[in-house]
Amino acid sequence: MNGVARAFFLVAIVAGLCGMVWGIQMSASQDHTLSPAHGHLNLLGWVSCSIFAFYYHLVPSAAANPLARLHFGLVVVAVVLLAPGVALAIQGKTELLAKLGSVIMLGSMLLFGWIVLKVPGRVTATA
Repeated sequence: MNGVARAFFLVAIVAGLCGMVWGIQMSASQDHTLSPAHGHLNLLGWVSCSIFAFYYHLVPSAAANPLARLHFGLVVVAVVLLAPGVALAIQGKTELLAKLGSVIMLGSMLLFGWIVLKVPGRVTATA
């Protein structure tokens, strides 16, 4: 796995590890107040980034398109804003980061949909 696929997978691993540590911390403290933020980190960081990584790995023509790098950048910004943004919103501090991260993530998913629909390519078999 190389290029944007590898970058997505590395972000997925970091998000997964952070989500696991956060989950363990919540369990140890028996305070699950921020579990929605933890869930967003796991779903958008670990799961979505893993799916994006495997798609770009299996469809090299999509990974070679400059839009793939834009997609990567948008997703990273969205995850970095959204998970702490949800935590801040739950604590009643501000919803700004959660709102901004949500809109950026929506934009990244629309871009991904465009890439899947419009970039010609075939799934390649890899060993």
